[in-house]
Amino acid sequence: MIITANKSAPVWDVPRPFILPVTVTSEHLDGFGHVNNVNYLKWLEDVAWAHSNALGLGWEAYRRLNAGCVVYRHELDYLAATFAGDELLSATWIHENSGRLDMWRRYQIIRVGDGKTIMRAASHFICVDFGSGKPKRQPAEFVAAYTTGRGALD
Repeated sequence: MIITANKSAPVWDVPRPFILPVTVTSEHLDGFGHVNNVNYLKWLEDVAWAHSNALGLGWEAYRRLNAGCVVYRHELDYLAATFAGDELLSATWIHENSGRLDMWRRYQIIRVGDGKTIMRAASHFICVDFGSGKPKRQPAEFVAAYTTGRGALD
């Protein structure tokens, strides 16, 4: 799903990322009049969960497999401010997966109006036992679904 207002398609860092549209509202703004940083982190979480759910790995699957992915580290690069009324495209893809305990997910957020990348980010995830929270080797279902380069679904 790609929405453009400026007649040019967004330029993504990878082919066919998984995309979720976001509309900035006044509730997202801080005292400076631009989007507060905590909202970007929420949008990254939203697109990551939408992607995981689309891959068949939502909460139900985590419980069934007794495994889940938790964030170990976030890296966020804020490249430009956004304001109320801005239409954004929040994208994600699996960048790296060891097939053992950890994987990296990358993100890119583009402002539709001018096609500018306003954020790039990465999250390092660790697979854990759903009950104990202790590190656990990824189930085969995770390794198969969280494939490197996997963004948009075929």
